[in-house]
Amino acid sequence: MPIKNIAIIAHVDHGKTTLVDAILKQTHTFRENQKEMGETLIMDSNDLEKEKGITILAKNTAVFYKDTKINIIDTPGHADFGGEVERTINMASGAILLVDAAEGPLPQTKFVLKEALEAKLKIILIVNKIDKKDARPQEVLHEVENLFLELAADEHSLHFRTLFSVGRDGKAFRELPAHYSPQTKGDLTPLFDAILADVPDSAVNQDKPFQMLISTLDYDNYVGKLCIGKISQGKLNKNDKIALVEDGKILGTYNAQKLYTFEGLQKKEVDQISSGDIVAIAGIPDLTIGQTVTDPDHPVSLPKILVEEPTIKISIGPNTSPFAGKQGEFGTSRQIKERLLKEKETNVGLKIQQDAEATQFTVHGRGELHLAVLVETMRREGFELQVSKPEVIYKTINGVVHEPYEEVVIHTQKEYLGKVTEEFGRRKAELLDMVTDDRKNEVKLKYKISDNNLLGVRSILVTQTRGTTTLNTFFLGYFPKGDKIDSVRNGALVAVKPGLSLSYGLANAQERGDLFVGPGIDVYEGMVVGVASRNLDIEVNVCKAKKLTNNRSVGEGVKIQLTPPTVLSLEQSLDFINEDELLEVTPQSLRIRKKILSTVQRRVANRN
Repeated sequence: MPIKNIAIIAHVDHGKTTLVDAILKQTHTFRENQKEMGETLIMDSNDLEKEKGITILAKNTAVFYKDTKINIIDTPGHADFGGEVERTINMASGAILLVDAAEGPLPQTKFVLKEALEAKLKIILIVNKIDKKDARPQEVLHEVENLFLELAADEHSLHFRTLFSVGRDGKAFRELPAHYSPQTKGDLTPLFDAILADVPDSAVNQDKPFQMLISTLDYDNYVGKLCIGKISQGKLNKNDKIALVEDGKILGTYNAQKLYTFEGLQKKEVDQISSGDIVAIAGIPDLTIGQTVTDPDHPVSLPKILVEEPTIKISIGPNTSPFAGKQGEFGTSRQIKERLLKEKETNVGLKIQQDAEATQFTVHGRGELHLAVLVETMRREGFELQVSKPEVIYKTINGVVHEPYEEVVIHTQKEYLGKVTEEFGRRKAELLDMVTDDRKNEVKLKYKISDNNLLGVRSILVTQTRGTTTLNTFFLGYFPKGDKIDSVRNGALVAVKPGLSLSYGLANAQERGDLFVGPGIDVYEGMVVGVASRNLDIEVNVCKAKKLTNNRSVGEGVKIQLTPPTVLSLEQSLDFINEDELLEVTPQSLRIRKKILSTVQRRVANRN
């Protein structure tokens, strides 16, 4: 049976996972009465994916069409999860590039297309969401063609098929419909036919010795670790001998205890697997992504998966606040280390280093969101942590210190243009392009900026533009270190007394800034309870009660008016904290605190 392996690549929210839903349903992967027939975003099974509305983990599924097996790899669109794209794209022979008919190609479109072209995948372009009011499919097609011209290394890459679609309705068209409506007849047959015609058959070299690169790992409660990848050549039967190979050296010889292929969202146990298919193998207890499973008589390694270097790092360690151990189940250095090492097995974009004192761990990632998702996942698993401010990773090249730079594309309403340009001017960003869209009353700005000066900008822009601005980044590479801006944040309101926050103390504190806590909250000395109205830290006592006297005063009995506190998310908290602060993360709470909790000791340290 022919096998077609295809990755679906796109910018965030351009419709990848919705298109996969339609593919699964139209190939009758589910019975009519199965619950999946009434669901959307079926592939985004992770809780964080459902909440954020983005794909974080690459996943694969399989459908059958005209006696051909089509393995589909749904990849993330956010560059912070580029490691997921890089480790799975090598399993594909073709790629469906999905581009929103209104938004056009954006930074992550450029990133995923670059990866696909470097892997020499056959591209099928789909201009999606042609039903949008502001859709401009022909313009977008020209923009994508220009992107191909910019990225393609050879003429062969410039020959690609174009389809137009409404993924939500499960319809694709070879030609752009003159007037689309939900009643317009259509289905995904043009897409399936394009896959069969354009994507090379992966079921080749079946008579050669078995060889498979491990692209991802899974775990089964009954059989233990599973290695997943595309078989490059050969066949394998259940209980055959296999060798685990790395850099040409045999690490061990094992039996293939269980073999699985994929059908729909399920794994199906089989007795034989063969070249071209994406499969799972059980029987190897210790393995990592990038190793090769082979025939023991021909232990030849396949080229390792190359992933881009991390650009941001944070320190993660056990919680040392006065409230440590009250809300979390796991909080020791050993437990944190085990969890981070487990994460490193599958999250190839991460690097982890342990400090000399063996209590803190420096975690290197691809961006703030990449690291925030790791911390949020651990938090939900019951971990208590303390996390430092994200820092940029520098490199020394030919004796010169370099730092990472990003291309940033911002879409904002015209009324906020001044605030955006002022913020990026302050951050020493270089304006590359500006395009005005009068139809949408919107401006698109493109900047080049160092990661150092980009840190924290997302939450500031969201506040200044009332959540209407979108910001997307594309990693440009390392350039000589530029000027770093001073702190763009005001000082903190720091609690000087422990106890329960009271309305009287909060009323006094809110005159000095914006609060993060309301009444009735447990507070400790050194905890940051708000942001000050000036550049310096201000010490406040939010636990202060009003003294009672026998004399009535003017205004006694009048209710204190408190402004509702600002509640920061995990990403906003990481954006907010300064170098002298830490973020305390527990399953139930996020607290910002000073590294030195004691007011007296902190004053002495600041004086020195």
